[in-house]
Amino acid sequence: MDSYLILAFAIAAALLVLWWFGRRRALPVDTQNAVDRLDTLLGWPPEATRVLRTSERVAYSTLRLALPGYMVLAQVPIARFINVPKRNSYAEWMRRVGSQCVDFVVCDVTSQVVAVVEVRPAEAQMSERLRRRLERVSRTLKSVGIPLHIWNEDVLPSVEAVRASLTPKAPAIPPGLAAQASAAALADPRNPFADTDPDPSDALEVIEMTSRDLAEPSASTWFDELDSAPLPLTPHTPMPPR
Repeated sequence: MDSYLILAFAIAAALLVLWWFGRRRALPVDTQNAVDRLDTLLGWPPEATRVLRTSERVAYSTLRLALPGYMVLAQVPIARFINVPKRNSYAEWMRRVGSQCVDFVVCDVTSQVVAVVEVRPAEAQMSERLRRRLERVSRTLKSVGIPLHIWNEDVLPSVEAVRASLTPKAPAIPPGLAAQASAAALADPRNPFADTDPDPSDALEVIEMTSRDLAEPSASTWFDELDSAPLPLTPHTPMPPR
């Protein structure tokens, strides 16, 4: 009789354990369904805010004054100006570093990035998590040969110091593109009776027209093509003889 009681208790305990693990396994699914049912605006009430902090606005003005002719863009996602192969999961790369934004990118007239500027707090003020994230960004930029300049937000450099230390080696107008623009301008001489002062907008228009022959960047993939697991190779099918 005692053996039957022990067996019954063992079966009841096993059933209880199975029920408990099944409940824990089903809990995240229910939680995710509850999150999916939330309305975007009601669940996360939006509020307009500034794009740049005070130190970043000062840094942006310094870059514009120190690097005339170059294009300065703020808060640019890394996935916007760096391409990676799709052999591994693109969603995982986006989670690690692709969705991160750099503070400022310095570009030539064709929007090719020639330098990156990060305005960071002092080393003692950064958390370990922030330090690891910035390290991943630094290694990514180094791997593609984009110079990274790190500024302390409490001690920003002057315009003269930026011009002396950060002026990119690549000119604002690529040499080949400048030669094409000059040739296009010579092919369409100005009216001798017109104003002899050149219009800067005319030169920019010619440069923009000649830059259309360059390769266009890939479209932003923030919200699409994230499930990019390795795909099997398609077997080659020989052509039938004619």
